[in-house]
Order: sequence, then structure tokens, then C-alpha cells
Amino acid sequence: MIPSNAISSRSSLLKAALVALGSAFAFALVLTPAVRAVDASAPAALDDKGATLPVAYTFDKSTDPDAGPYVLNLKNTSDASIKVTGKVLLSVFFHADSKARNVPEHVIEAGQSWAISGLAANDKVILSAPGFAPLELTVP
Repeated sequence: MIPSNAISSRSSLLKAALVALGSAFAFALVLTPAVRAVDASAPAALDDKGATLPVAYTFDKSTDPDAGPYVLNLKNTSDASIKVTGKVLLSVFFHADSKARNVPEHVIEAGQSWAISGLAANDKVILSAPGFAPLELTVP
């Protein structure tokens, strides 16, 4: 009787070891393509980024009720003019209206400023210009 107990416990131990080993191999095979995909896409994402947009910005409270609670002031800090477009993702909106407001293209000359009005708290402003990475700002 003793030998049969040793054989059954040995076979159950062997089965458990095979299941654990099989699970480890399956886990490794499933994760390998995902790891390769992450490694392959990371350098491409870094290459797509351009230089930062050469603007200095401040958010100011507006005294004019028609201009909105906040105004974003942008100043071009580069030596050349830049064409800036923007999109305002509204923090508060009416369900029948759009959740975003497009800001038309504007050329900011070197050293000059531009104001974007009609902003509310927690609005997100996304500024973009050719050759530069987009700049995302959140109204305080």
C-alpha cells in the first residue's frame, strides 16, 4: 500500500508541475508580441514630436463680461512670425451645442501678442502651428 500512495502523490505532483510550466510558457507567448509592439512604436512616437511652440502665455481674468471670465494672452517669443490655430475644449457646454470651439488661424508677429477670450475655468486650449508640437493648456 505504501508504494501506491507514493506513486499517486508523485503523479499528482508531476501533473501540477506540468500545469504550472505550461501556464508560464503560455503567459510568455501571449506577452511577447505585446512587448515587441510597445518597443517598436516608442521611437516612432518620439520622432513625430516637433519643437515646442515658442510662445509665452498667461491667463487673466477679464473685466469685460462679453470677453468671458478668462482671457488667454499669447506672446510670440521667437524671431519669426508663426501661424497659430487653436481649439477650445469646453468644460461647460449645452448638450445641443458642440463640445469644442475652433479658434481661427492667426499670425502672431515676432514679439507681438494675441488674446483668446471667452474662456471658462477648466477649459482646455490646444494650440498648434506648422513645425511645432501642439501645446495644451488648461484654464485655471
